[in-house]
Amino acid sequence: MGYRAGVVGAAGFAGIELVRLLSRHPEFDLAAATSDALAGTPIAKAYPAFTGVTDLAFSTHEDTDFSAFDVVFLAVPHKAAMGMAPDLIAAGVTVVDLSADFRLKDPAIYEKWYAPHTATDLLAQAAFGLPELTGDELAAAAERRAAGEAVLVGCAGCYPTATSLAAAPAIRAGLVDAAAPVVADAVSGVTGAGKKATERTHYCFANENLEAYGVGTHRHTPEIEQILGLEGRLVFTPHLAPLNRGLLSTVTLPLAPGAAPTAEELVELYRDFYAASPLVSVMDAGVQPRTASVAGTCRAQVGVAVHPAGMIVATGAIDNLGKGAAGQGVQCANIVFGLPETCGLEEIANPV
Repeated sequence: MGYRAGVVGAAGFAGIELVRLLSRHPEFDLAAATSDALAGTPIAKAYPAFTGVTDLAFSTHEDTDFSAFDVVFLAVPHKAAMGMAPDLIAAGVTVVDLSADFRLKDPAIYEKWYAPHTATDLLAQAAFGLPELTGDELAAAAERRAAGEAVLVGCAGCYPTATSLAAAPAIRAGLVDAAAPVVADAVSGVTGAGKKATERTHYCFANENLEAYGVGTHRHTPEIEQILGLEGRLVFTPHLAPLNRGLLSTVTLPLAPGAAPTAEELVELYRDFYAASPLVSVMDAGVQPRTASVAGTCRAQVGVAVHPAGMIVATGAIDNLGKGAAGQGVQCANIVFGLPETCGLEEIANPV
C-alpha cells in the first residue's frame, strides 16, 4: 500500500497532468481528483485518454475529505492555494503547491506582484521546489516529514525553472558580472496560460502567431531574481508560441571581468554541476536543447555557449506542464517522501 494522494484542481492542464503521472506512480495512490465544474464526471469521460486507466470520477473540493491523505497536490489559481493549505497542514497532510502562493520568500514582494498574503506563517516555512537548485530545502522538509510533521512545498514556476536551470551554474561559479543586467527571453506553449481560453490563447489567435507579453511586468520576474540572486538586474521577456507543450528560455549573461571560459569548459562546468541531477541533461558544445526532446516528460535539457561579445548564452528546454508544473510537483513529493526523485518520472519524449 502506497501513500494516499489527492489532486485539487484536477481538471485543468497541470491538474490532469498530475492525474496522469499519479495514476501510474508506483508509490503514490491517487484516491481523489477534485473539480467543482466537473464533479461527478468520470475522469475518463472528460479526458478519454484515461479510458481503461482509472475509474475515478471528479469530486468537489468542499465534499472531499483529505484528512486521511498523505499528500495533496494543489493545482489551483494563484491566491487560492494560500486559502486551502493551512487547513490541510493542520490536518497533518503534506501539501505540494503548483501555484505561486508559496514561492516568494518575502510577503511584501508577493503582495507587490499578486495580493496581500494571508498565510505568512506557512510562507516562512515552505520549501521551495526546484530540486536541482534548492535540494537542501527539500531535504530538510523530508527530514521534518519523516519525523511526523506535515510539510509544504511551493513548486517553482515554468519560466523560472527553465531560466534558472540554464543560468545557475554560470552564476554560482562566479563567471557572471555581478553588476550587469541579465537578459532572459523565453517562449512557452499555450497550455502554460491555463485551460480557459482568452483572446490571446484562443486557437484562431494563437495559431500561426508569436508574440511577447507581460514585457517588463511578468510575475515570474521576482521568482527568477530570488532563485538566481539577481534582484533588480533581470530583464525577462516571455513569449507565446503556437505549441501545446514546451518552453525554451535563452539567457544572456555578461561575463565577469577577467572570465574567459571556452564552450568546452562551460559544458564541463555544467555537467559537474548537474552530475547528481538525473532529470537534467547538458548538451555537447555546439548543440542546443529542443522542446520536442522533452515534451511529455519531467526532463530538462540545458545548452551553453560563449558569445564573442563577452557573453555566456545559456538555454534551457522543458515541458511547461512536466518539469514546469506537474512533473516537478511529483519530483518534489518523491524527495519529501524519501523516494528516488525519478520515481514515476522515467518517461522519455517521443523521438519524432
